[in-house]
Amino acid sequence: MNKRQSKKEGELLENADLPKCDAHLVHLDNVRSIQTQILSPDKAQQMAEIFSILADPNRLRLISALFSSELCVCDLAALTKMTESAVSHQLRLLKAMRLVSYRREGKNVYYSLADHHIINLYSSLSEHLDE
Repeated sequence: MNKRQSKKEGELLENADLPKCDAHLVHLDNVRSIQTQILSPDKAQQMAEIFSILADPNRLRLISALFSSELCVCDLAALTKMTESAVSHQLRLLKAMRLVSYRREGKNVYYSLADHHIINLYSSLSEHLDE
């Protein structure tokens, strides 16, 4: 975790006035029923890696563009006002995490969101922020 992230988390914790239990009492029935549903450490690590890739505003802007349409690197660069090299670098990271896919058509390469899971994730988060 970098210093900026830990500072931001610290500010959130300072401003949060969360209620706490007055007595330490573990509800074993709840713990046992949820224990089989909690993420495994490996899956939690994989999900954290995807969220860390998504934590970059430029990558999120690329995803938002691809949410609307399949686009080539040139189109994405023009839309985001980034260089084609920078767009390619970001797309390489997104592709490595299987968040985007591509297809070749002659000399052009067109990128799109990998599948409906990524589309739903983006859509849900965007709707959450609009509420």
